[in-house]
Amino acid sequence: MIVLAVALLLGLPLLGVRLAGTSLDGYLDFPPLTRYVEHAGFSWLAFALMAAFIAACVLPFVITIFRSPVRASNTVGRNTFPRWGLAGIVLTLIAWGIAWTRLPWMATVQSYTFIPLWLGYIVTVNAITLWVSGRSPLTHETRAYLRLFPASALFWWFFEYLNRFVQNWYYVGIDAFAPFEYALWASLAFSTVLPAVCATRALLATIPRLQAGLDHGVHVRLPRRAAPAGLLLAAAGLLAIGIWPDWTYPMVWLAPFVIIVGLQILLGQQNILSSLEEGDWRDIWLWALAALACGFFWETWNFLSAAKWVYAVPFVHRFEIFEMPLLGYAGYLPFGLECAVAVRLVNR
Repeated sequence: MIVLAVALLLGLPLLGVRLAGTSLDGYLDFPPLTRYVEHAGFSWLAFALMAAFIAACVLPFVITIFRSPVRASNTVGRNTFPRWGLAGIVLTLIAWGIAWTRLPWMATVQSYTFIPLWLGYIVTVNAITLWVSGRSPLTHETRAYLRLFPASALFWWFFEYLNRFVQNWYYVGIDAFAPFEYALWASLAFSTVLPAVCATRALLATIPRLQAGLDHGVHVRLPRRAAPAGLLLAAAGLLAIGIWPDWTYPMVWLAPFVIIVGLQILLGQQNILSSLEEGDWRDIWLWALAALACGFFWETWNFLSAAKWVYAVPFVHRFEIFEMPLLGYAGYLPFGLECAVAVRLVNR
């Protein structure tokens, strides 16, 4: 299954570029400094339609949560915050200060603050989760959790690859990096993505209000015969991002999830949507919310950093919160589900 999924996810966008009669040269430059996708301008109609779609997806969860009573928490409180959690807080604050200042004597290290920022975040969130519930991924699932770091680097490099075809984000302040140096430091930075989202999901799971009523939702069973249709649509979407990037860029976040889960359904394997058959929507909601929470911190710390990313989103690029346009934050929701799929695959 993994081999087929990788072949589809990597090959289809390239095939789309070839079908469009475009040269592949710009798509393969490294580091990715060349900007070659001309994006469409802002459209109120597209903004309204996308906002309505996002609201239709999110509001049922929000309404259910606020209308449902909160059950008593089963978590076990701790009397003291772990000392290593204090080290995580200190590391985060120091790295944050270095990232956002422009003192000349700090210039040589300001392009490398992403890694200590997120290592500090990961340690801090695990410490809070341990403090609140008596368990955390770092302390109670250590080997499985540490495996997420190298897997995360590969995971995010794949999205960097897909972004070559739509160029919804690009990096500034990386001109001084040689290719090998960029690959090394980018891989270290990308290795924090899955551990951060996983830790955040564990913390959110300790808050009963955030999942109230979601364990008694609508029962949804996805029949195996529906999987081929989903796979075809997702494959067509990946093919299309190489031809019409402005119109199909949401497929960067939707198609990988549909392809992997579709293959799992075809093979009769358990997947992240299996719990919906029992009406339990908590897992997908918590993963989506965890990615959105991490997204807020990603965008916050990115905003005034020396080496940073900038967005170029067609049709809806308006009302920025930090560098991200408002509706762009919705992309973190399906990304959270893809993180869940990746974590499960790694742990298998």
